[in-house]
Amino acid sequence: MWGRFVGDDEDQVRRTLAGYCQYLDDGDFDRWVDLFTEDARLLFAGRTTVGRPAIRSYMEQVQPPEGRGKHITSNILVDVGVGSATAHTDYLFVRPTARGLVPIATGRYHDELVPDGDRWRFRQREITLLGPPAGDAGD
Repeated sequence: MWGRFVGDDEDQVRRTLAGYCQYLDDGDFDRWVDLFTEDARLLFAGRTTVGRPAIRSYMEQVQPPEGRGKHITSNILVDVGVGSATAHTDYLFVRPTARGLVPIATGRYHDELVPDGDRWRFRQREITLLGPPAGDAGD
């Protein structure tokens, strides 16, 4: 329903989504991995990583200090249910270079979150990449 009051649960889900980007961009892996449940799943590039320690290890490898940039998110759709929530978020990842900010990846996050006290954690995050349109030969 349009114009409805945004409740505390939706606000907390959005806080988790924002924390993911800011903590990762800052290299704060302690706070970042704490956004996930113990048995969370991260799906990216045909790979499934399960559990906080494995997810942290994977992300530290793909986001070393020299590879970090800025995650920019938009078009966030959150649906809160009883005991779980889903979110779909468009993203753009840019990295600074000598020529300025360069787009590295864009796509969508597909999330399942669960409440844990007064906060929400990722049970699963699937990261999809936007590819070229079908039949596009790269012109």
